[in-house]
Amino acid sequence: MNVQSKTVQQGLDPATAAAREGGPATRAQFQTEDDKAMLRAARDLTKDLGEAKPQIYWTDMLVSTGIGYGGIATAIVVDNVALAAAAGLVAALALYRALMFIHELTHIHKNALPGFRTGWNLAVGIPLLTPSFMYEGVHVIHHKRTQYGTIEDPEYLPLALMKPWSLPAFVLVALLAPVALIFRAAILVPLGLVIPAIRRLTWERASSLSINPDFRRKLPEGDFRKRVAWQEFGVFVWSWTLLASTQVLGWKPLLVALAILSLTATLNQLRTLVAHLWENEGEPMTVTAQYLDSVNVPPPGLAAEIWAPVGLRYHALHHLMPSMPYHDLPEAHRRLAKELGMGSTYEGANHGGMWPLVGRIARSTMMRG
Repeated sequence: MNVQSKTVQQGLDPATAAAREGGPATRAQFQTEDDKAMLRAARDLTKDLGEAKPQIYWTDMLVSTGIGYGGIATAIVVDNVALAAAAGLVAALALYRALMFIHELTHIHKNALPGFRTGWNLAVGIPLLTPSFMYEGVHVIHHKRTQYGTIEDPEYLPLALMKPWSLPAFVLVALLAPVALIFRAAILVPLGLVIPAIRRLTWERASSLSINPDFRRKLPEGDFRKRVAWQEFGVFVWSWTLLASTQVLGWKPLLVALAILSLTATLNQLRTLVAHLWENEGEPMTVTAQYLDSVNVPPPGLAAEIWAPVGLRYHALHHLMPSMPYHDLPEAHRRLAKELGMGSTYEGANHGGMWPLVGRIARSTMMRG
């Protein structure tokens, strides 16, 4: 039975039917009107939610960071290979969770969590050579209604419509991310101070967490430029501290840390691969279409909390309510799912897990191939 016949029989809008069918949605199916009932429910049912709780943010971030660094230290000092591997896995997962707070920093109000942005950069962003400026001012473009899924979106590629080899390449390139970050901070940043062309190239092409190769970042202005300056200085100093440490401690500590962070980067790239359906061919989309092109992986099941932490298992819901703090997303989802029910547009963005989503995108690329 095709998507259109299911639409007629079940009373679903075409985008929802396409999402539930499991095949790539066409451009026409995505050009639907916004589901006003869903948007109204999202507004009315969550009025008492939305306040970022400092005790949750600080505790979660600091505990995750502490476990991550402790895991790296253990993996470096122990002689038992199995124990070192286990410690490295724990470290990769914990630091992955700590890093994902960079996503929250782009959405929370600047006065909501005093000191959290600075604290996160000192504890996580600068030590892992991924300061918050690499996401701030970039991710918000991805949420703009007229730019989501278009050539102007730094975080969108029509991966489901590309060749089969593009998926493994997309994931495996993340293995090189830690080395690339050291090269950026230790070499490109200082060279940029004396060579304007390198400074512009580094900012436009190597200073944002984006996946769209056509994206060019605009130069920073005002107060944001000051934040960029001190964060850039921080990663420059830290990168050379890491390199200098090899002369005292040898290469093992740095190589172990880089291997762990490569695993973290790869896991994040896998999550990115299934964060959307990646089926838009560059046309502007309605809010509802953007929602259905995004992915929720709600309970039951704990696995999604590991590979999509800090609220990212509710990624479609996040696109519906970008300013909702991550700790309120589970309750917001529960209310909306209960109110709107099975067969609704809201239910159309809920999926069962990472591997079914990977399989869906892989099948789409193989059909293209």
